[in-house]
Amino acid sequence: MIEQYEVRKSYRQNEILRKSFNELASGIFGINFEDWYKNGYWTDKYNPYSIVTENKVVANVSVNKMEFISNGKSVKYLQLGTVMTDKKYRNMGFIKTIMQEIEKDYYDIVDGIYLFANDSVLQFYPKFGYKKSTEYQYSKVISNKFNEVGMARDKQARQIQMNNKEEWSLFEKAIENSVNNCAFEMKNNKELIMFYVTQFMKNNVYYVENESAYVIAENNEDELFLHNIFSGKIVNVDSIVEAFGYDISKVVLGFTPLINQGYQVEKLCKDNTTLFLKGKGFDLFEEKEYIFPTLSHA
Repeated sequence: MIEQYEVRKSYRQNEILRKSFNELASGIFGINFEDWYKNGYWTDKYNPYSIVTENKVVANVSVNKMEFISNGKSVKYLQLGTVMTDKKYRNMGFIKTIMQEIEKDYYDIVDGIYLFANDSVLQFYPKFGYKKSTEYQYSKVISNKFNEVGMARDKQARQIQMNNKEEWSLFEKAIENSVNNCAFEMKNNKELIMFYVTQFMKNNVYYVENESAYVIAENNEDELFLHNIFSGKIVNVDSIVEAFGYDISKVVLGFTPLINQGYQVEKLCKDNTTLFLKGKGFDLFEEKEYIFPTLSHA
């Protein structure tokens, strides 16, 4: 019997296909979207385009509808992710078929399309007009005058226990009401942020009371990686860093700061990861030395 293949999309409410999609994603990437779906965060902003045969998902490229504030203006992008093919069905041109379907549906209605590719496919995406690009990361050495004179201060960043929906609700409201604390900031996508903080980053959410800000951060001894800040006002980043204690000697940002004075900026080089861009909406991306916020990766 000859297998029949078709492109399926917008099927998240189809339990059979969703289960098959999750099985493939779990087997290839070790991730599962079922809890995200059951918690109500999987919306049409995340739309898998899949090759399906006999109710089985065998290849996929997911479309993520993204909005960013860039240079004070709203821009609409597509981020492509969860690119995967079952081992049995590789080298059959399925990803090419899906990419062509996505471009047919979206190319004329967005400002650009982007993705993060691993080293094994660097020759593939240029065939579709994608170009390699560079992100820039900002960091700062913290001058710790209090330690120099033997003084100490209690940490003011209070860890939020993201293990119940009451805390989730408060955090969601903070995301929804937050001003821009980044020069290049993802907007109107609390669903993607909640994917992170309700799963493998649930221990990385903090509240800094003196700045009335929620912060997502990783504290690695004397280095603080600051993923994002959500607040109803523009905050003082140095004050946020201080709230994690005066043993912090360096802060690395997972976003582009509003004011980059005092920061060291370097080209971001990540193992097995290359950024590809397509479209006029990225004309200022490298010139402005932007980074896609780490919590915007899908």
